[in-house]
Amino acid sequence: MVLDPQRWLELRRFRGLLESGAVSLSEVARQTGLDRKTVRKYLSPQGTAAPPRRTSGGQRRGRVVDEVAPLIDAMLRAEVLMKAAVIHERLAAEYGFTGNYQRVKLYVQEARSRIAEELGITPRELAGIHRRFEVIPGAQAQVDWGDEGKVLAHMGIPKVYSFHMVLSYSRDPFCCFTTSLDLQTFFDCHRRAFAHFGGVPMTVVYDRTKTVVRRHVAPGEAVPLHPEAVGFADHYDFDIDVLAAYRPQGKGRVERQVLIVRDHVLSGRAFSSVEEMDAAFAAWVPQRRAQVHKTHREVIGHRAARDHAALKALPPTPYLVAERHLRPVGKDCLVAFGGNLYSVPARKVRPRQLIEIRATKSQVMLHSTTPDTSGETLLAMHARAVGRGVRVVEETHWDGLPTGKGRRTTTGDVPSQPRHERPPDEPAGSLSALLNRAAATRVEVGRRPLSVYDELTGTRPFTTHPSTRETS
Repeated sequence: MVLDPQRWLELRRFRGLLESGAVSLSEVARQTGLDRKTVRKYLSPQGTAAPPRRTSGGQRRGRVVDEVAPLIDAMLRAEVLMKAAVIHERLAAEYGFTGNYQRVKLYVQEARSRIAEELGITPRELAGIHRRFEVIPGAQAQVDWGDEGKVLAHMGIPKVYSFHMVLSYSRDPFCCFTTSLDLQTFFDCHRRAFAHFGGVPMTVVYDRTKTVVRRHVAPGEAVPLHPEAVGFADHYDFDIDVLAAYRPQGKGRVERQVLIVRDHVLSGRAFSSVEEMDAAFAAWVPQRRAQVHKTHREVIGHRAARDHAALKALPPTPYLVAERHLRPVGKDCLVAFGGNLYSVPARKVRPRQLIEIRATKSQVMLHSTTPDTSGETLLAMHARAVGRGVRVVEETHWDGLPTGKGRRTTTGDVPSQPRHERPPDEPAGSLSALLNRAAATRVEVGRRPLSVYDELTGTRPFTTHPSTRETS
């Protein structure tokens, strides 16, 4: 930044106080309205900046960027959101501009709002431009994930993720490292963060992660929340604030914290476990809290004390987060979940009945969708199987089902059963007689020679000679 002579002379009044230690660079910057770097540039003993030079006529020398200011204004009128880097690139390529990019950037920052006002563009139409907001102590926390990649690949862990929660008022951070992004892990990290801060904020800000939002909707429509997220927020008594799509500025404090932790905790270090990474963050937190934040210009730890005091108290019992699914019961009284099979009591279910599965990291609980006479829905509880293709069966669940132990075999003929006589009052052509195969096989059939049928039909002369009948 180049000071005009009047501002430079005003700044010179603080040199003696600064050299004597009566004031600090930050104090001078606040009183003069200048940036701290500008104050150090002109007043520190190491600073070599000279006062602004004037022309021979006593006028301040013009800036190089002033020569192309009309061109910059014209580009902004054509596209008010054009980046300063693009403007500088076009000035150099098309107009031979040799000035510094930083000068162009500073001019664009000042000119953009002026051009937008000239064009009558409302703030809502200025995508990428946002208003800074402040909150009261205990009012808000912001949550985000970080992808730390293969920092533990040498230990056989393919991916590591970092969970971050930052209190918006003080910027007091929390971070823990995980190997999963599932529902249970997500809210378990919340419980650890609340314990770290000693309480619960009034509102937690999220982006549209699937562990909070069930599905994406059009802008302006109500966002459908995940039922477990609703239950967790209700138990801990905080409100869920879901950002609009493509608006990362709404949680810029935690976005920045992801990068800070990556630089100050992980950079240049080797770890052998997630627990070591958590310990490294815990050791760094006191250093972070001892720093003066460059935005609110207070010690983070002092401001965090006010933040923590305003948080809501933790509930006496934690909330159990579980995956919930509906699955049918097989004819073998087994229910499939996660590539494994789990048994349910045969006397309490029927084939193809839908039951609700509530699964945590360590347990699988099987519930009926309708309560019994005592109001209970729990059918069975099993330890969650590791891997796939496992059958988790409690033998008592099959009580009352046929075991097959009464079946018999033989290597010989089956002995004949005693003949059942037909009751005298039962007709000969009854249905029971027709269905009785054994009775049909015991019917006696008369035997006569074939010549009898020839004589009856007249195909040969009728004779009663015994020898003739036998030979014909």
